[in-house]
Amino acid sequence: MWFKPYTIEEINAIRGGNMIAHLGIRFIKMDEKTLTASMPVDHRTRQAAGILHGGASASLAETVASVASYMIIDPSVKISLGLELNINHIRSVTEGLVFATALPIHIGKTTHIWDVRIVDENEKLVASSRLTIMIIDKHK
Repeated sequence: MWFKPYTIEEINAIRGGNMIAHLGIRFIKMDEKTLTASMPVDHRTRQAAGILHGGASASLAETVASVASYMIIDPSVKISLGLELNINHIRSVTEGLVFATALPIHIGKTTHIWDVRIVDENEKLVASSRLTIMIIDKHK
């Protein structure tokens, strides 16, 4: 499914100097159709009440699905951009790591739709998300 045989190191190289790095998101695993990333629950990702911020969960979901879409297209001529994100927050987390796995629902020429599940270190569901990605021509 992937455009080329990426390594985890290549995928993590896109983290530098952006929100992905700021939130501590790291890509940790991929197989023939899924991509998984981790994110710490710490001072960067907690809300004032001390639990994982919903916006941080949404950022994690959008990141893992957007990067998975990037891995499918030819990045020399196309770009992938989030079009719609829906997320349901199910369980609170106060510390440790959360893990997001993106699984494709639809891979078309102009749109990709991803199911993203975020779980805690005990594999309990924290959030469930669906992200629609649009694929457009890269501007020269």
